Amino acid sequence: MIIRHDYLNAVKPFIDVPLVKILAGVRRCGKSTIFEMLVQDFSEKGIARENLIERRYNTPVYEDFSAKEMYADLLNAICGKGRCYLFLDEVQEISGWEKVVNTFLEDHDVDIYVTGSNSKLMSGEISTYLTGRYVLIPVYTLSLKEYLTFKNKDAAAAREVFDEYVQYGGFPVIGISHFDTRSAYQVVEGIYASVITRDISKRHEIRNKELFDRVVRYIVENVGKTFSASSVVKFLKSENRNLSVETVYNYILWLQEAFIIYPCKRYDLQGKSVLKTQEKYYLSDISIKYSQMGFDRKMLSAMFENIVFLEMKRRGYDVYIGKNDTKEIDFVGVRRDEKIYVQVCVQLPDESTRETDNLLELKDHYHKYVVCRDPLAVGNENGIAIMHIADFLMQENW
Repeated sequence: MIIRHDYLNAVKPFIDVPLVKILAGVRRCGKSTIFEMLVQDFSEKGIARENLIERRYNTPVYEDFSAKEMYADLLNAICGKGRCYLFLDEVQEISGWEKVVNTFLEDHDVDIYVTGSNSKLMSGEISTYLTGRYVLIPVYTLSLKEYLTFKNKDAAAAREVFDEYVQYGGFPVIGISHFDTRSAYQVVEGIYASVITRDISKRHEIRNKELFDRVVRYIVENVGKTFSASSVVKFLKSENRNLSVETVYNYILWLQEAFIIYPCKRYDLQGKSVLKTQEKYYLSDISIKYSQMGFDRKMLSAMFENIVFLEMKRRGYDVYIGKNDTKEIDFVGVRRDEKIYVQVCVQLPDESTRETDNLLELKDHYHKYVVCRDPLAVGNENGIAIMHIADFLMQENW
């Protein structure tokens, strides 16, 4: 088992704190394995194995399990054992799980950890029962740094391995295996199909699956591009298909809830406000696009943006598209009182570029980066750091 230290370190400050620890992310991003790491870590620290209670609610054993059955099962598991640690995997499979978890948090000597593949774990129903009593730890697919560890390579190989990382994506099952690209994309297609079918189509009882699939494909095709629900409707009309704007918004929302896509809103740098229009969407892993459309070098610009966006999210930044009058900054990252600006491109042209020109117009003191795959991308231009994208992803602090 390859240890993902960043997630263990994220959990550690909250161990034995009376909060529910929620690890949430797309299916197969490694949440269950992080639980295994925690169980192993607790065991090594002397906690009796019988006090570490694990349940995987996405297995056939718990199919059609009710909240009442969940409560009785866990109560029986902790009976007479003193303080116990509950590791509840994919809890969204149990309707009413929030009430059960809340009851155990209030009435029993337990420390609770849960995972889920639906963002409703972070809002909606959960806030009714666990307001102020949970901490969210987002889980993502492998970063470049983690991918190197999975491939048993050191940091010096980052640039060399980056191209492979771009081609294969970051699902741990891919990182730990030795698939060729075709086989890797077949595996990702299986993950994607499971999410689309199980977490979206069935959950929301979508009747016109073919039309839903077409909308999803349009969204995947346009990753990193500005579009709206009305533009999707207009596109569908050109194919003689009709769908309401409201339905498209629902589809986009459900894709977000299942962590297939993440929104990136536009931020007005002059007005210092988040805009409600012209947002973009990025995938939870770039390999999802390849599994649907194959790998094409023409995708690289959008895929590089996607990789940088996810890395900024991993590091706890709120990420926006920057709007500075008529100019655009690819990403503005905000984390507490810290801010960074990042422009992403595949190759730097020889002459003056949009990437540096747009950043030069920003007159504040925050760090500014242009990242690309140019092997000679290094240096500083008027306070703007020019970096190879692999070096940027590997840098400890920005």
